[in-house]
Amino acid sequence: MTRTAHAAPALLDHIVIAGPDLAGVIAWFAERTGVTAAPGGAHPTGTANALVALTVDGQRVPHYIELIGPNPEVEHEGPVTTFGIDGLDAPRIVTYAVHPDDIEQAVASSRARGYDPGEIWDLSRRRPDGELLEWRLTRGSGDFAVPFLIEWGNTPQPGLSDIPTIELVSFERVVADDAALSAVHDALGLGDDALVPLVTGDADSYRLTLRNAQGDEVVL
Repeated sequence: MTRTAHAAPALLDHIVIAGPDLAGVIAWFAERTGVTAAPGGAHPTGTANALVALTVDGQRVPHYIELIGPNPEVEHEGPVTTFGIDGLDAPRIVTYAVHPDDIEQAVASSRARGYDPGEIWDLSRRRPDGELLEWRLTRGSGDFAVPFLIEWGNTPQPGLSDIPTIELVSFERVVADDAALSAVHDALGLGDDALVPLVTGDADSYRLTLRNAQGDEVVL
């Protein structure tokens, strides 16, 4: 059954917008929203990112948008495959992350219900100021319609850092048929409203609605 939309999934950590060129993704986002993302840092996977924090009802919350693309500072020996970047020719909302209270328990419970979120990996990146950020996450089954799980541990959640902000109005998953994805959501067992609401549409995609500084709504 299609679920009612709400401003944000209760366990939302961040929304991932990827593209074939990081500078291009940053420019694309700035052109549409008026907000220029702050440099985030580089990953060992050959990617780099920039970040925009999200507010809800004008209040800072532990949610943010990650703009990600190949790291322009390194020479790539082959295609960058993270988040399917090698298959993109323009910026696209590809997936999102949620933060359960206990990532290991969430993975075990989900597997018991029939969905495997994937192994838990230890990852890191270094901010431009040199500070090392460390986190743990699952890489899922490769289906970006399903969120991956993340746990920051002792690292401050980036959505609350000193970066530009924009207001979150709503975030939804548009699906032609929600039966299969609803079953996965149920298997994750994270509770009502923990994940994106599912809304019926002709083509599968994410729909993110933001409000800019002028009060206008922007749909990505």
